Amino acid sequence: MKKINIAIIGSTGNVGREILKILVERKFPFGKIELLASEKSVGKKINFHKKKFIEVKNLEGFNFKGVDLVFSSAGASVSKNFVPMALDKGSVVIDNTSAFRLEKNVPLIVPEVNSVALKNFKKNGIIANPNCSTIQMVTALKPLHDELGIKRIVVSTYQSTSGAGKSAMDELFHQTLDVYKNKSLIPNIFTKKIAFNLIPHIDDFLDEGQTKEEQKMVDETKKILDKKISVFATCVRVPVFVGHGESINIETKKVIKLDKVREILTSANGVSLIDKRENGGYVTPDESAGLDDVFVSRLRVDKSIKNGLGMWVVSDNIRKGAALNSVQIAEELIKRGFYG
Repeated sequence: MKKINIAIIGSTGNVGREILKILVERKFPFGKIELLASEKSVGKKINFHKKKFIEVKNLEGFNFKGVDLVFSSAGASVSKNFVPMALDKGSVVIDNTSAFRLEKNVPLIVPEVNSVALKNFKKNGIIANPNCSTIQMVTALKPLHDELGIKRIVVSTYQSTSGAGKSAMDELFHQTLDVYKNKSLIPNIFTKKIAFNLIPHIDDFLDEGQTKEEQKMVDETKKILDKKISVFATCVRVPVFVGHGESINIETKKVIKLDKVREILTSANGVSLIDKRENGGYVTPDESAGLDDVFVSRLRVDKSIKNGLGMWVVSDNIRKGAALNSVQIAEELIKRGFYG
């Protein structure tokens, strides 16, 4: 099999480092790997494989010639600036930012859900990785939509601080310490204190009152699953380091039978159903950290509406919500003979 030369934009961040780790874990056929970041990170050495270290290079001015595949995870503004440069040199880009997700000709991919959208993908193009919260939700809901026909989704997310980057995780850590030192907690990354608190606000507010994060879940779910599905989202930042939780309520076209739902989810690719009606018989965000699957718990028929179902869904937002999904997209390209 051909060795694939790779560049990782945002290689010093949480997602970039996780991509590097997953490439080794999954025995991806990588050739040369270039780690790219801003000037302040140039010269850093990142542990890679078999005690080897790769030195970080400056993204500014990097020549992408000879790079087959680029993973971009350094923010939308960075992607908009540098992805065209990579495309110009013939690279394929899997972009983990919001920069290109809603563009008509850019596939928005969760491999377990809509890999068929890669069918007509052409070289010298972009594939977008969805928002982390969208990924775990559509992974759990796709098999149910196929069987039952989802009409409406109401979701409340409980998103960990790692979704806002390492500095956000640091803020939670230091604020937690400061509580016990009786120090004042001054927010820097977040709009209010995050330690021992919940913040119903992720990203900027839009004109109608929703935030960009909430609108992403609406728009991306429609693009990936079905444009006819109605979606209402409330996104909340919680004092957790890794792992997102979601309370999801769906309304379906067909009658819901819980035994059938369990059967569907048990056989679904990338989904683990752990739903015991006993103390601890569910999965929490902390328990999802470092794992690949999307976990579904707390299944309940919602009798307040016709054909309603409630569930609790958790996943590692850095892994399946970003890095793993990106690598799985690359693997799907290989399966389809793109690098043959």
